[in-house]
Amino acid sequence: MTAGGGSRRPERCATPRPVRWAGDVVRWGWELACRQGAIGPGDRRGRRFGALGAGSLVAFPVTTLYGERWMRIGRDTIIGPRVTLSAGLPTQVEVNDPAVTIGDRCVIGAGSGIVAHHEIVIGDDVWTGHSIYVTDANHGYEDVDEPIGRQLAPSRPVSIGSGSWLGHGVVVLPGARIGRHVTVGAGSVVVGELPDFSVAVGAPARVIRRWEPGAGWTSAATSPPRR
Repeated sequence: MTAGGGSRRPERCATPRPVRWAGDVVRWGWELACRQGAIGPGDRRGRRFGALGAGSLVAFPVTTLYGERWMRIGRDTIIGPRVTLSAGLPTQVEVNDPAVTIGDRCVIGAGSGIVAHHEIVIGDDVWTGHSIYVTDANHGYEDVDEPIGRQLAPSRPVSIGSGSWLGHGVVVLPGARIGRHVTVGAGSVVVGELPDFSVAVGAPARVIRRWEPGAGWTSAATSPPRR
């Protein structure tokens, strides 16, 4: 209330015009950086890959990109932003060629990591959620006089079959083999083999459903053993 008994309108807290425009400029600049910073097959950086198919791109920004010459990526595959792609080590004398193979029409979610010392093979039409991690190598711990981070265990090949889906935060460890058309639930850790046409969850991941000819999708507990 004012001294005369009237009411006063609350003052508006207006954003100064230069600040509003600054936000637009920042967003425009970031969108431009994302478009120009993406790596495609015709870019100078894209030509470093062993193969980067038509229509494919590695989104900007990239967290880590190392050993592109040992990578083969198919057509129309999208690698999301903030992804780590690594093939081999600076101290590695012989690197398998290719060490990383990713097929056609794949989508690798933002914040993911694919780290190969020997061989990771991902088939066609494999899609993932954010922050998945796939590696064919791990650290040893046997030498108590050496930091674990400096001890490398032998690498073991990893494969992910065509048409599969890996949920958010899935971890695929050395020696894992995921079949075709497999769903791996969010947060699962794959350490062994998952058969074709199955659904797996947990740490370690275990099959909870599978597709059987003539019966369709059934619970793994009620599925007859495969011969």
